Amino acid sequence: MTFPATATGQATRPFAETLIGDLAAEIAEHGYSLTRQEDALAVALPVGRIEAKVSGNDFEVRIAATDVGKIHEMREALLHLLDHAAPKLSDRLSWRGDLPSGFTQAMHRFKRRMNEERPKIATRKASEMALEEINAVVMETVGGSADLSGSNNTRTSQMQAITAGDYSGRYVHYGIREHGMAAAMNGMALHGGMIPYSGTFLVFSDYCRGALRLAALMGIRVVHVMTHDSIGLGEDGPTHQPVEQLAALRAIPNMLVFRPADAVETAECWQLALQNRAAPSILALSRQALPTLRLDEHDENRSARGAYEIDPASGEARVTIYATGSEVEIAIEARRQLERAGIPTRVVSVPSFELFRRQTAEYRRALIGDTSIKIAVEATVEALRKMILA
Repeated sequence: MTFPATATGQATRPFAETLIGDLAAEIAEHGYSLTRQEDALAVALPVGRIEAKVSGNDFEVRIAATDVGKIHEMREALLHLLDHAAPKLSDRLSWRGDLPSGFTQAMHRFKRRMNEERPKIATRKASEMALEEINAVVMETVGGSADLSGSNNTRTSQMQAITAGDYSGRYVHYGIREHGMAAAMNGMALHGGMIPYSGTFLVFSDYCRGALRLAALMGIRVVHVMTHDSIGLGEDGPTHQPVEQLAALRAIPNMLVFRPADAVETAECWQLALQNRAAPSILALSRQALPTLRLDEHDENRSARGAYEIDPASGEARVTIYATGSEVEIAIEARRQLERAGIPTRVVSVPSFELFRRQTAEYRRALIGDTSIKIAVEATVEALRKMILA
């Protein structure tokens, strides 16, 4: 059995040219047998095989253990070699857990494109578009879905499926087994070297709950894409319409639950989920198309505050409407009608309760404001209203 783990990155041309030679010298010094070519080498160890290859400015290091139980030993052997032969590369290997330097820039570019194009798309589709950018630069991501890839939009162009005979892919077809999927993701995150994410419908989060709770207890980075997040999901009916699931997930300590309102917020929530190495994240995404509401062109991740004013009042606000996800569009339309009636109204988008609670008391007081009328809109049980009142 082999279990490959891959690390890739960028290097300047002189460094890339010398990488193979430095590695070969270090391996020979340790007495290991190796096969070397101009741009590649392979070394046989008692517990497996290490391969390194350079192409232009790209490098790839692959380890394949003869037994899955030896993968940790293989990893330590490779780290030891690289720490001596190529410390710059060693610092950037995937199992260190750091996101690549180009990640933030990629997210900024994607947000600017959404601001320019202003698409009206479901946030599940916006998630797929964001993942297309993420998976191109974050090689550690391992995606998947519980037999709902076409509905969750979790498979991008880079994601070749992992099969029984080929572990080199980055996408797992888990089948209809949400608990097994979430548990396997926990194992991958604990092992290191991978950032697992997967998809199912939000209503099926109940099946994942045991593994989700353990992920929160262990403080590990796993990302769950949970689509069809409200009664707006369409024809599947009451069995697929989540009502209490958002409140149940928000009740789990050390769990980040995101419900973005448009394509820009979706990108921001993905960025926050991947940057958060000490907790699991849920992305609750819509089936129905939503307009792009965020028209500012700033690189600041406004969703990082958990809640922010997305549409200000024309004067001193008499009404404040708080909303999440697909209901932000409804709140903004209500604001327009109230403004036409001469009632200054502001709208606050709340993509994450948990991040909002982490803000300073001053920020929370200022955002909630002192308007006499406060309205909370969310297609779920009344958790949002209770948070605002609290």
